[in-house]
Order: sequence, then C-alpha cells, then structure tokens
Amino acid sequence: MKKTPKIIIINPNSDSAMTKKIKATAEKFAGDNFDVVCLPTPDAPRFIETREDEALAAPGMIRLVRENDEKCAVFIIACHCDPNLDFIKKITKKPVIGIGEASMRLATMLGNRFAIIQATKDSIPIKEALVRKYQLRGRMASVRAPRQDRPGLSDEDSYITEAKAAIAEDRADVIILGCAGMTGLDQRMQDELGVPVLDGVLCALLFAMALTT
Repeated sequence: MKKTPKIIIINPNSDSAMTKKIKATAEKFAGDNFDVVCLPTPDAPRFIETREDEALAAPGMIRLVRENDEKCAVFIIACHCDPNLDFIKKITKKPVIGIGEASMRLATMLGNRFAIIQATKDSIPIKEALVRKYQLRGRMASVRAPRQDRPGLSDEDSYITEAKAAIAEDRADVIILGCAGMTGLDQRMQDELGVPVLDGVLCALLFAMALTT
C-alpha cells in the first residue's frame, strides 16, 4: 500500500506540462525517502506573471490546501514569485515553503551575491519586490531575463547567456533559476558557468526534507 503523501507541491498555474516537469524533479530527489504529490491549480492561469495572475490563482490554491491539509506534513508553492504564500500560511498549520524564498535563502549560504534568471522580463518588478520583502536586497546582484533580439538561441542557451552576463557584469557568484518551469536545467548550467546554480524546486524540497525527518 502506498504511503500517505508527506509533501504536497502546488503548482500555482494550471499548466500540466510544467506540473509534470516539477513532479519529475521532485520524485527523482525524493527516491524512497518520502512521498511527494504535485498538483496543478484548478482554474488558474497557465502562467503566473502578474499580480492579476496571482489573484486568479488564489481560489484554486486555497482549495488544494484545504483538500490536502490532513494528508501531508509540508506544502511547497512551486512558483518562484511565491504567489499567495503569506495567505496560504494563514489557512494551514503545516509549514508552507515558497521556492523563491527557499532558493534565495540557500543562495546566501553559497555565495555573496546572487542573480535571478527569469523566463520573461514582465515579472522582474515582482521578483525585485520579493527580494526586498525577504530583506535580501544587499545580497542580490541582479534580476535578468533573456533579451528578445537574440534569435536562434534555445531557451536554455538564452538563460546561460544572461547568467554569464550576471556573473561578468553584476558580480554574481550564485545563479538562481527564477521559474519552476526551468527545473532540471541547474546541473548543465552549473557545469557551463562554474558557479552554483539553484533550482528552486530542489531548494524547497531540501527544506521540506529537513522539516519531515
């Protein structure tokens, strides 16, 4: 009989492909040590990019927490903008970990200045506000997203290009992947860049594991 899940990962958007990527990362990390369940948010936008997207995702996220509150030890919010994190903490007594905060906290243990590489430029102001909220502005080198005038580059190569610029121009010595959809890219990018590259999903799972053992 399968064990009762201990960690519930909520993908705040409704994208099934992204949910599968997050699930694959989580299951590979968890192995036989603990159970993980990864859930998309019903009736949410397909991508969380603006404050409006966060608000639209809130009802579905609340529903998932209430439906699963008795089944798990920890909730993880798998969007790097940590949407509705404070509110979700108010409706459950279980620990709630945002992958944005988890990755930033861990980055400060690995280096002096971190850079966040975003999928798109539209959510850069939200991420900068989040860094200020966590009182880590002095440790942030930059928040960057791929430029649109570089045709022919794959998404991954675009992220690597921005990360190289963050290291060379902004003096970053840790790179954070600023979207849950980037999960799985950390090792190749780390090999290419020669500095720590943090996958927020894995960072949150590290903290969750510590809270469940």
